[in-house]
Amino acid sequence: MSTPVIHVSQEVQDAVRENRPVVALESTIFTHGLPRPRNLDVALEAEAGLRAQGVTPATIGVFNGVPTVGLSTEQITELSNTDKIAKASLRDLPVVRALGIHGGTTVAATAFLAHHAGVKVFSTGGLGGVHHGASETFDESADMTTLAQIPILVISAGVKSILDIPATLERFETLNIPVIGYGTTKYPGFYVTDSGFSIGYSVDTPEEAAAVVNARDELGLPQSVLLANPVAADKQLPPEQLDDILTRAWAEADKQGISGNASTPFLLDFIQKDTKGLSLDVNVEVYRGNVALGGLVATALTR
Repeated sequence: MSTPVIHVSQEVQDAVRENRPVVALESTIFTHGLPRPRNLDVALEAEAGLRAQGVTPATIGVFNGVPTVGLSTEQITELSNTDKIAKASLRDLPVVRALGIHGGTTVAATAFLAHHAGVKVFSTGGLGGVHHGASETFDESADMTTLAQIPILVISAGVKSILDIPATLERFETLNIPVIGYGTTKYPGFYVTDSGFSIGYSVDTPEEAAAVVNARDELGLPQSVLLANPVAADKQLPPEQLDDILTRAWAEADKQGISGNASTPFLLDFIQKDTKGLSLDVNVEVYRGNVALGGLVATALTR
């Protein structure tokens, strides 16, 4: 029996076919984003939280070269404990498949695979976007161009704080990707509730978010809808502290000659160490909130 190109678990297939709520979850948060053993705890907690809402979790990753929608607990555990695992964006999927290796899927790859399986809602932490200096380096995340072509709802706490947020919002506009705040028109900055930049629309309930998704589908439009869900104000990093850390982090990166793909892990590591791990706590709070909201919107979409 040949190996499927993309494996969709029976549980996810059944839920999609029966119009029961399903939420897609990416794997890079536990393969690359969080330290062990916390990474596995967070991954399994997210699944358990959705099940408690009556929602089917569809954790997505690449296992032995097979892109998989609905990883088993055993597969999640192995990916969480594998060293030097591939970070698989959409462009990497054919490579990791051909080589038969494990991969943690990014927002771009996860959205693609979720849509392939018929999953309409995807909860993540922070999105990729335009990097500082992109006018010279052309360093922009593939998340943006991919989401311009995949009709799914993506719930995040904005783009990562180290990115050029106003430039990213401009690119979303150019790509015709609607950005909607959940209960706010202040665009969140991942670690902080308010990035300092505004967006044009907000919704106040899961039902309103679901209505936007349904309207997009009725119009036959191909792009994702981005739902920006800010971390609670009492859980955020103090904004003035984050501004100071980012200034020092960029200065240190420049001093060490760090640029390109090396910038993001360096900056995130700098923030983690400077906050003595508090940034990781915020990261987990962000993720919990987005997963819970994803469950509510997915449920609203089945009504």
